[in-house]
Amino acid sequence: MLIMKLFDQVPYAYKRGGSHNAKVALWSTWTKNNGVNMLLSFPVKRVSKSSKQGIKEYASEVRIISRLRHRNLVQLTGWCHNNGTLLLVYEYMENGSLDSHLFKQKSLLAWGTRYKIAHGLASALVYLHEEWEQCVLHRDIKSSNVMLDSNFNAKLGDFGLAKLVDHEKGSKTTKLAGTMGYIAPECVVTGKANKESDVYSFGCVALEIACGRRSIEYNVQENQMRLLEWVWELYGTGTLLQAADSRMGSDFDGEGIKRLMIVGLWCVHPDPQHRPSMRQAIQVLNFEASLPILPLTMPVASYMTSPIVKNQLPSSVTNRDSSNGSLVVGR
Repeated sequence: MLIMKLFDQVPYAYKRGGSHNAKVALWSTWTKNNGVNMLLSFPVKRVSKSSKQGIKEYASEVRIISRLRHRNLVQLTGWCHNNGTLLLVYEYMENGSLDSHLFKQKSLLAWGTRYKIAHGLASALVYLHEEWEQCVLHRDIKSSNVMLDSNFNAKLGDFGLAKLVDHEKGSKTTKLAGTMGYIAPECVVTGKANKESDVYSFGCVALEIACGRRSIEYNVQENQMRLLEWVWELYGTGTLLQAADSRMGSDFDGEGIKRLMIVGLWCVHPDPQHRPSMRQAIQVLNFEASLPILPLTMPVASYMTSPIVKNQLPSSVTNRDSSNGSLVVGR
């Protein structure tokens, strides 16, 4: 018997839905296991049947994530589209989303946990880009889409904007989608996304994990507004540890956190041809390959647009999702 069915007030334990066309609630039900009553909980996303974009995202999740199996991906355990009701049922993530810990003080993540999360996210992307039968472009990698289970293992979720392409076409382009602060700069100009743009988004999250700050912050000094630019500046002066999340105090591995930051910078290189594949990135995280030697000054690519302006989005990017900043240009 369902004892909880709340769509208007979502428990803090699980993030809100991927778009304003969907709501996520925590459903609970009693079941018996060896004669013992147990309360099972699972997140359910209800998609608005009147929203064309919501229906597209629903179809994308059912078509893609239901076929994927990896320890670092949120599993879709069921779905329903009877009588116009669109429901998606996921496995329950006890520790919610990564952003709630990094930016909302839900808990202070220890350095070892942070490194495990970054490694788990990288492992998920290696699987999506190279190991499944087709290449999966996620197109919306960000901290709020990285979920954490009871042991703080990272699981990438929300495949509403994902696209399938053949492996030989993984570096070719599909329509732009994503969230400001995580979208590769060339995508804003070209309106296209590919494996390299997923790598860029991973780099942004890696830097957020190490620094405990959002990719774009407005209430800081001007030279620190774009996290990647500030960290690259510190890389050039040999003072990377100044960017480490101060809430960790001295309780972290200095070489490890510098390694994560440098991999993050490598992934957000302005020139997509100089970014690593996710397999190359995880090899460095695993200490199986040496650190890349990056330019001491952040390169400026020809497609780079004007400096950041508060509360202003590039005119070439449209259809902003009001609930989480996701953007879609075509499908």
